[in-house]
Amino acid sequence: MEIENYYHGGGGGGYGNKLSYHRSGPTSRPQNKVCIFWQSGRCNRDPCQFLHELPFDHTRTHMQIHNPSSSKRPHHQNLVWTNPATGANKSKCGSGRHRDNTNANTVPGRLNGERAGTSVGSDRLCKFFLSDSCSFGDKCRFSHAWSVGDGFSLVTPLKGHEKAVTAIALPSGGKLYSGSKDMTIKVWDCETGQCAATISTGCEVGCMISEEAWLFVGIPDSIKVWNTKTGIEMTLPGPVGQVYALVAANDMLFAGTQDGRILVWRFNVATNCFEPATSLVGHRLAVISLAVGGARLYSGSMDNTIKAWDLSTLQCIQTMSDHSNAVMSLLYWDQFLLSCSLDNTVKVWFTNNQEQLEVTYTHTEEHGIISLCGMHDVQGKPVLLCSLNDNSVHIYDLPSFNERGRIFAKQGIRAMQTGPTGLFFTGDGTGELKVERWSTNRVIDWTVSYRSGCRSIFSSLF
Repeated sequence: MEIENYYHGGGGGGYGNKLSYHRSGPTSRPQNKVCIFWQSGRCNRDPCQFLHELPFDHTRTHMQIHNPSSSKRPHHQNLVWTNPATGANKSKCGSGRHRDNTNANTVPGRLNGERAGTSVGSDRLCKFFLSDSCSFGDKCRFSHAWSVGDGFSLVTPLKGHEKAVTAIALPSGGKLYSGSKDMTIKVWDCETGQCAATISTGCEVGCMISEEAWLFVGIPDSIKVWNTKTGIEMTLPGPVGQVYALVAANDMLFAGTQDGRILVWRFNVATNCFEPATSLVGHRLAVISLAVGGARLYSGSMDNTIKAWDLSTLQCIQTMSDHSNAVMSLLYWDQFLLSCSLDNTVKVWFTNNQEQLEVTYTHTEEHGIISLCGMHDVQGKPVLLCSLNDNSVHIYDLPSFNERGRIFAKQGIRAMQTGPTGLFFTGDGTGELKVERWSTNRVIDWTVSYRSGCRSIFSSLF
């Protein structure tokens, strides 16, 4: 089964679909429906069957744009993120172009530093802005920004891949690695932000991780291994189909494969190579996510289940079936296991008195969730990044799940990776990487921060 079908769920998040309708006689204007082409300044119909003005909902105190396709989507009326410490029940995202929180001359209802002439009418991203076709420009009432929220900002984009970025890794040595469906791995120079090298893999990259100087790349039917310091290169055969997930622990390498197995290799110090150890069988469909924590290996599958494996015996000790769709990503953090699925939920698991995992909290989104990434902001607060298949990343404070902001992309963000000093990286379906950072009073040079050799915050957990 090809995993690509799961990412789109039939909808795909395409923004280029054309609206068409059949005229069988005199047109009647649908009540309170606004012309989306008028909103973007492109409607040339006179008369038009849709409104060329904004309807006013007298039951509300704010003007709302009614969109029939998203009537269940919550509206953020105040348009200001509220710190939970102030006593608000739930934080909200700001709207408009994102800037650093460094301007003291703020305007209520806008992010700090936002231009005063911007119309702040919705926190939704203008779909015509995504396709570079919005004729309203700065006057558009929808957001023309790649992110909304407070406390983080874009450092630089990295362009070079021709297809979707599927993996990002940060091995020691001062280089950033990205893998893609364009059958390449690109090495980015932290001095210049330019692509320093391109490695051809001959097939699509399914996943990639790093452990110190080792780089592991999952591709169909094998795993490529490089030591970025010594130059040692090897190929690990055994997988059947694409390798979707990799994780390392206890001198072992685990690989989740398309045929539902988890293959295991042990590192032989004497020979400086990886030797086949065993194969873990139990999932009925492809294993697409792996995580390690608390002396256990956790695996998520397209069969909608999560399995827990004892790292000492490599035996399955629990199967969890709480998700109703593919388990896309797993994250073990501070004695908690977090899982996300295309069933639109993030579940938080904790071990009970019987040493069995059980769900302690379920967070629900409006779209399927394809990836999780955890880190701390510059104040040391835990933050969760959730990549959704509506081409956005939602950022939450933990454990409250209060929303901090959102990041948008032209196509789905499938790869996320944390870095040192408040840096984090995203890779989307167009092949573009973005370097983001949490805001601080001083300017962070991401090249200097990364060259310092700092590891991800999760290295100490694994």
